[in-house]
Amino acid sequence: MKELKRVTGRVAVIDRADIDTDQIIPKQFLKRIERSGYGEFLFYEWMKQPDFELRRPEYQGAQILVAGRNFGCGSSREHAAWALEDYGFRVVLAPSYGDIFR
Repeated sequence: MKELKRVTGRVAVIDRADIDTDQIIPKQFLKRIERSGYGEFLFYEWMKQPDFELRRPEYQGAQILVAGRNFGCGSSREHAAWALEDYGFRVVLAPSYGDIFR
C-alpha cells in the first residue's frame, strides 16, 4: 500500500449508514485471487439504479468517498477495499468502519 499524505480531488457522498461489504462488492465476484479488476463491480446492484449517488455526473472521477456510519460492516471481505481502490477511490471518510478497514 502506498503512503498517503494528501489527497485532493473530487468528493462523492453516499449518505447511508451500515453499507456492508456485500453491497460494496457482491459475493459472486469473489472468484478470482487478483487484487485488481474489481472496480467495475463496485456497488453492483446499486449501480443499476438510475438515481444511485455514484451515477451522478459530478461524482465521476471522485477520489474521496464520504459515507455514513459503520461503513464496510458485515463479513470481512478484503475484496471490498480492493474494489474501492480499483474504482478510483483513494480515501473513504466515515464516522466508523467495519473491521476490514482497520
